[in-house]
Amino acid sequence: MRPPAASAADERPLVELTPAAATAPAPAVSSAPGFTRAVRCSGAGCSSSSSSSSSSSDEGGGGVYPGNAISTTKYTAASFVPKSLFEQFRRAANCFFLVVACVSFSPLAPYRAVSVLLPLVVVVGAAMAKEAVEDWRRKQQDIEVNSRKVEVYDGTQSFHQTEWKKLQVGDIVKVKKDEFFPADLVLLSSSYEDGICYVETMNLDGETNLKRKQSLDVTAGLNEDHSFHTFKAFIQCEDPNEKLYSFLGTLHYNGQQYPLSPQQILLRDSKLRNTNQIYGIVIFTGHDTKVMQNAMEPPSKRSSVERRMDKIIYLLFVILFAIASFGSVMFGIRTRAELSAGNYAWYLRPDNSTMYFDPNRATLAAICHFLTSLMLYVCLVPISLYISIEIVKVLQSTFINQDQNMYCEESDKPARARTSNLNEELGQVHTILSDKTGTLTCNSMEFLKCSIAGVAYGNRPIEVQMPYGGIEEECVDIGQKGAVKSVRPVKGFNFTDDRLMNGQWSKECHQDVIEMFFRVLAVCHTAIPVADRTSGRMSYEAESPDEGALVAAARELGFEFYHRSQTSISVHEYDPVFGRKVDRTYKLLNTLEFSSARKRMSVIVRTEEGRLFLFCKGADSVILERLSKDNSKACLTNTKCHIDEYSEAGLRTLALAYRELTEDEYVAWNMEYSAAKNSVHNDHDVAVEKASENIEKDLVLLGATAVEDRLQKGVPECIHKLAQAGIKIWILTGDKLETAVNIGLAPYVAYVPDNYACNLLRKGMEEVYITLDNPGTNVPEEHSGESSGMAPYEQIGRKLEDARRQILQKGTSAPFALIIDGNALTHALMGGLKTTFLDLAVDCVSVLCCRISPKQKALITRLVKNRIRKTTLAIGDGANDVGMLQEADIGVGISGAEGMQAHAMFSAQPGYNDWFISFYNVAFTSLPVIALGVFDKDVSSRVCLEVPSLHQDGVNNLFFSWSRILSWMLNGVCCSIIIYFGALHAVLIQAVRQDGHVAGFDILGVTMYSCVVWTVNCQLALYISYFTWIQHFVIWGSILIWYTFLVIYGSFPPTISTSAYHVFWEACASSPLYWLSTLVIVVTALIPYFLYKITQSLFYPQHCDQAQRPNSK
Repeated sequence: MRPPAASAADERPLVELTPAAATAPAPAVSSAPGFTRAVRCSGAGCSSSSSSSSSSSDEGGGGVYPGNAISTTKYTAASFVPKSLFEQFRRAANCFFLVVACVSFSPLAPYRAVSVLLPLVVVVGAAMAKEAVEDWRRKQQDIEVNSRKVEVYDGTQSFHQTEWKKLQVGDIVKVKKDEFFPADLVLLSSSYEDGICYVETMNLDGETNLKRKQSLDVTAGLNEDHSFHTFKAFIQCEDPNEKLYSFLGTLHYNGQQYPLSPQQILLRDSKLRNTNQIYGIVIFTGHDTKVMQNAMEPPSKRSSVERRMDKIIYLLFVILFAIASFGSVMFGIRTRAELSAGNYAWYLRPDNSTMYFDPNRATLAAICHFLTSLMLYVCLVPISLYISIEIVKVLQSTFINQDQNMYCEESDKPARARTSNLNEELGQVHTILSDKTGTLTCNSMEFLKCSIAGVAYGNRPIEVQMPYGGIEEECVDIGQKGAVKSVRPVKGFNFTDDRLMNGQWSKECHQDVIEMFFRVLAVCHTAIPVADRTSGRMSYEAESPDEGALVAAARELGFEFYHRSQTSISVHEYDPVFGRKVDRTYKLLNTLEFSSARKRMSVIVRTEEGRLFLFCKGADSVILERLSKDNSKACLTNTKCHIDEYSEAGLRTLALAYRELTEDEYVAWNMEYSAAKNSVHNDHDVAVEKASENIEKDLVLLGATAVEDRLQKGVPECIHKLAQAGIKIWILTGDKLETAVNIGLAPYVAYVPDNYACNLLRKGMEEVYITLDNPGTNVPEEHSGESSGMAPYEQIGRKLEDARRQILQKGTSAPFALIIDGNALTHALMGGLKTTFLDLAVDCVSVLCCRISPKQKALITRLVKNRIRKTTLAIGDGANDVGMLQEADIGVGISGAEGMQAHAMFSAQPGYNDWFISFYNVAFTSLPVIALGVFDKDVSSRVCLEVPSLHQDGVNNLFFSWSRILSWMLNGVCCSIIIYFGALHAVLIQAVRQDGHVAGFDILGVTMYSCVVWTVNCQLALYISYFTWIQHFVIWGSILIWYTFLVIYGSFPPTISTSAYHVFWEACASSPLYWLSTLVIVVTALIPYFLYKITQSLFYPQHCDQAQRPNSK
């Protein structure tokens, strides 16, 4: 029952669906479209979830917001049967057999209905069972996620645990360290006094680096459970959307309005790190959360082979209908003539026939004969084709799962084929769309080189410059000074140079600059130190792998950061005066955080001696323009040269600088900065940035660092082989543009043979930048001014057209690389720009899309798949790639009344027993086909790697072309003619039985069927290129199954076995004619294919035949 209105203040946090103006002063965003979500949070006297729900429903006036439970399944209990049946009967063969099964219950059927219906039930049932098992696994994963526990405020000054699925909009929750956020939250406070927390967003954007979030100052003090007893607030924010990197909203608290930004938003499926606990308000639940907004509906994928099979089935339908139509027309003509004087057959009694064979109603009789013929020739359409392929795919998936070459020893994880539907697509891939972080790279940065005071340090070779396959854990460079042979002992540190190691830097002529360089590395960061309990060694959890590598480098070079508080940083520093480490603590006064717009971060600290320093690190483009004019020109010139060398080698570079401040200068600036930071007007960010600019100037350059993002093992070799195979690669990443470009260089600049042409962003390539922030690099300058005044859609359209025009002008004389960011891509994927964007991308050698959301990854994949019409393969390593993986192409009898058969010249009497027909595709010929699909290899794995261009045979559909399909059909027709007429003339008029009786249709049927089974299996043996004992077992075993079935089935009473009753033991087995006829007919039927294969191999060899010959010598 709904509680009375008077008790509303005592309920748990309320959810309002009405505009904020109804209950509170409207914030500035309320007039903008798409800002209708209103959340009222009242901490006192929270009641049960049900009361909240009912209250929300009634007060909102528009229904409740969705619950927090999620579902990623393809089916529900109610939809499984109809939806799964729809999936199965999308297959043309299944639809056909369903119609035939229905007709088989009529008197027209030449076979018993059960022999037609049972195979269909088995095939459809097996496929539905497979779908059910796979969807049940997804259901179990959903149950596990929805049943996770989180602490929610109950209104009695305490928190209690509840399941994720029970959370509602407006709930106040407490999340502890290393727990996932159960919904999208507004951060209220954390265990840190200033309300900061660290978040890992790997499941959202694939990045393992930590993101720093901070609550509003006004709520940062709510860091105890009892703080929420009197808490009341109102939030109005944007509607649910898929944008991970933006958020707009307003918090109404204590009569004031406070703007909310992405800094206060904690997204579902991200994890709390380096923070004991946080408190937050639920604003988006379930499928309204940003991660679920980026999720795509589980698609129903069908491979190109399966779609081609449908077309083959349609062709077989045409042939079947043509045969049945021709026979029915001839039947009608002959039936009409049966009453004429010259053609009257008295023994058929045409004057006393049923309507099915009545000469007076020949047209009706022909129609009935047509339906009977369809069922009679139904074996022309192989119902088990689909199920055989399904079995092949399942077994192939099993081999993938057991493949030792795809086992990762480091993580102790084998390959896992989550679905078997698309195995064959792997051999037809045309375009690969790959994530970057964690897919191409390890996302494990290593400090490799540095430049200090214009002098370059670091002797280790860059991994991507080593010959692929030649990367060693031990590396030596004899030609450089200070080279030393060593191994990589430290994560994140791959640096060696005797001039700096083990305190030797104190002997350098510029030791004061080196000391300050290391000090900046040890102090200017936001990392958290973590001491190993056993060894006592420090490791670091940083916002980015780059930062972690720099702090680790400072530690290894004698400046070990070991403690952080809210106001201080402590470092073990090597003191050259004392010749040992000393402890120094720096008072942390201000942190000017890194952002993609600032491209730098700074800290202001006070030393133990009272001196004030600003330490700064960032992109060289922003640091160099803020340097003091007093910097040494030689040092500046050398440092620039070193940065260029590092960048060209694909390393990620940062410049380091510092500045000493006076007390008065700092006090005046701090007042300005504090005022800007505490402002609540719309220009808050601009004011903070302006204040930062005022202090980050007149810097003294110290040097630069070079960090290497190590490649995944085997990436250069893999990229090389893919390029040789003619496969195109797109990189889709959530990284910042600068990072993405650096990594775009890294995997592809390896020193490899001259034919290695797979560089993504290689030297000499012209780069086309499509962004909203600045004009494209290669767009003529006269358009830059125009673009800046245009609407974003028009601006991107102009840039795309200009870039396309430039490429067309230069033609193939210069390779181009397209680099586009997420903001620009939003407009490029709209309306008519889709075509322009894809045309431009296809004209470029390389495509790199950066700072894009998971949904944009999926949209790009869909665009490429639909427009190029080739097989696409998506590669990713995180939940943020699920949509992309889903969008890519690659994430199969007759009864009748026997009394009818005595009344017509064309009796439609089947040549085979009905169960012979039913089991033909299911038992007697299916196993060799399955073994062929699973085990056969036209060339070995070694040859495939040596000759990657063999992959093009699959891309060009060489083995499943229409010419190949029609040639196999022609082969089948030839074999059918040979078997039919050979058996007919060899057996039908001969005295086969021991009592002298001639062979009837029962013996003829067994003879023809035996020839068919032998011919099909032996022809498969001729086709197989790679024999194993399994192929021998299934081929000869299938023939043995046929004879075993014939004996067992023939022993049943005649009412069950009908024409097969004792036919083998009494007639065929003891007759030399039966065995001799079978041998001669089978050999004759195999001769055409045997001659064709020999001729092709000798005079018209295929690509795989040519690859085999030199490798077989």
